Amino acid sequence: MLKRSEAYPALLAKKLHVAGLKFQLTNASQTGGTTEGGLERLPAHLKRKIDIFILELGINDAFRGVPVYQIENNLQQMIDKVKARNPDVRVVVAGMQLPSYAADDYVSTFGKMFAELAAKNGASLVPYLLDGVAGDPSLNLPDGIHPNAAGQKILAENVWRVLEPIAREVATLSSRTERGTSRSESGSH
Repeated sequence: MLKRSEAYPALLAKKLHVAGLKFQLTNASQTGGTTEGGLERLPAHLKRKIDIFILELGINDAFRGVPVYQIENNLQQMIDKVKARNPDVRVVVAGMQLPSYAADDYVSTFGKMFAELAAKNGASLVPYLLDGVAGDPSLNLPDGIHPNAAGQKILAENVWRVLEPIAREVATLSSRTERGTSRSESGSH
């Protein structure tokens, strides 16, 4: 079993801290979470200001055979709700792919959905969250699906490559806006 401190959101929080970027990272994920569940949990997280919203959901829906249009609709609703409460939010979409052993229209459509969603929303894209991890037994738990602690470090790096420049830009813009006052902690999902 993976400790919460070994999961990539906790590793990203450490990277932000080490880089001197004062963001509060909230891990709103849930084991086995679906886009429908994420949509239901979202309102509780909209009570705080969100500077950067990392959206990483959808693979569990696909494993359950949820139609891609429904997954995309749920993800779009989440982005819309976050933007409605936080007009200046920067969105990062973490792309996922299904194993190609069932390469059909569903697999192809699902894989393309994340890039299309990012483009449509002016969001940044982590092309494939599990890049370098998927299919490698040494980087996954015994279930062969979920990354172990070593795999989580790679996931964190995959996201960090996209997140770091955004976080630096947001921090710079925030400090300019505050004109010399100390920067308060910001919500980041």
